[in-house]
Amino acid sequence: MGVPAKAVYSLVMKTLAVLLLILGLMLGASWTGLAAEGHGGAGHEGLPAKADHLGARGEAFVTNSMLVTWIVALGVILFARMATRRLQEVPSGAQNFWEWLVESLYEFLEGIIGAELVKKTFWFFATLFVFILFTNWFGLVPFVGTLGWGSTDSHGVFHVARPLLRGGNADLNMTAAMSMVFFVLWTVWAFQANGAKGFVLHLFGPKGDSTGVLRMVLIVVFIAVGFLEVFSIMFRPVSLSFRLYGNIYAGENMLEAMATLVPGLGWLLPVPFYFMELLVGLVQALVFMLLTAVFTMLICMHEEGHAAAHH
Repeated sequence: MGVPAKAVYSLVMKTLAVLLLILGLMLGASWTGLAAEGHGGAGHEGLPAKADHLGARGEAFVTNSMLVTWIVALGVILFARMATRRLQEVPSGAQNFWEWLVESLYEFLEGIIGAELVKKTFWFFATLFVFILFTNWFGLVPFVGTLGWGSTDSHGVFHVARPLLRGGNADLNMTAAMSMVFFVLWTVWAFQANGAKGFVLHLFGPKGDSTGVLRMVLIVVFIAVGFLEVFSIMFRPVSLSFRLYGNIYAGENMLEAMATLVPGLGWLLPVPFYFMELLVGLVQALVFMLLTAVFTMLICMHEEGHAAAHH
């Protein structure tokens, strides 16, 4: 059962909207300095934890990770537009690849969160996966993180202190922006599925059938559990942000360490780790998408269960 060509085009349009929203939030977060402070100078070992503003002295408001994010977003949008420019009944080339990707993700998510929920949320989860995947892989291009401003040490070796390009998800602003967008959409979907009263009951209402004193005890217990659930929900954007950021940032520094470990072999030692980081980039995109999908399913499946019971 394939996904219609019109659905592919619709996904492209919604992808564009979500990317613009994410990039806008990222730009705003960069002004607040959300990422950890700390900047490496000429003697800095490893990449700094904070994305650098462009320019020799950091005079531009655009950071190197923002620039990479814009490049990847533009590339995804142009590729999707090119693939769906002239839709054919029997796809080939770029359209074939795009439809294969969309169909595979759709069927995969449908098997996890169900047919009804995937119709409403697929556009967002597919956007997350495609965007995170290509952003992670773009960060592995050799010139990313190795070209920029810096200084030469006493041995005549040039050290990049302010890279021109930096992996988009190696900036906490980017991962936090995506997590905040999900948190807003999760709230909307939760209220759509449960209503205000059902949402509160889903969190604090007693589960199961009981009567008498046992029911009173269960009410107190589930209210306490509800507060723990609220704390867990509020913490999800933080855990999503740091999980993706930490893995990509660690991978970047590992590749840089391998490139400088043995002089003269900087071109060879990172090669095995590049293949590992390709897999990590795929896994992290999949994990981020799956976690957001499962979080959404857990809050929406309650209503489906009640609907089935009423029927």
